[in-house]
Amino acid sequence: MKYFILLAALLLANVVSAETKSLYDIPLKDIDGKDTSLKAYQGKVLLIVNVASKCGYTPQYEGLQAVYKKYADQGFVVLGFPCNDFLSQEPGTAEEIKTFCSSKYNVTFPLFAKLHVKGAEQHPLYAALTEKGATLPGAISWNFNKFIIGRDGKVLKRFGSGSKPESTEVTKAIEAALLAK
Repeated sequence: MKYFILLAALLLANVVSAETKSLYDIPLKDIDGKDTSLKAYQGKVLLIVNVASKCGYTPQYEGLQAVYKKYADQGFVVLGFPCNDFLSQEPGTAEEIKTFCSSKYNVTFPLFAKLHVKGAEQHPLYAALTEKGATLPGAISWNFNKFIIGRDGKVLKRFGSGSKPESTEVTKAIEAALLAK
């Protein structure tokens, strides 16, 4: 009998763990430091990107804003996650990051608090995106790695830093995700 109770407890723990593994349930902070999550974006196609202001890929902010503007009315949103993990290329405060993004690139898509995408302090969002059991596992290689998340919250595609947001490969993946129901 004890065996069955233990087995039931383990199964229940796995079910609860699977339910909390949803990307939408992971606690986050927005760029202003307010508690939030991705729940506000459920049912939308997401492009999750680790961003930095002093990187060779920083001009991709322009492309990120362009695809956000182009597809926003179809249920698409870009989500920027500042990260200082690669050669300290995002050293600024939240206010400095916001000012830089809005003044230099006219960014209007949501930005979040600076977080770690790798290492011992890796944020749970990036652990879920990259861990061994993830759909497209593997470490984040540099700033401006991109994940396309479908309306159902599942990771559909992953692109490295060199893939520009407005490139054919990325926009085709966005369009395919938007058409999927």
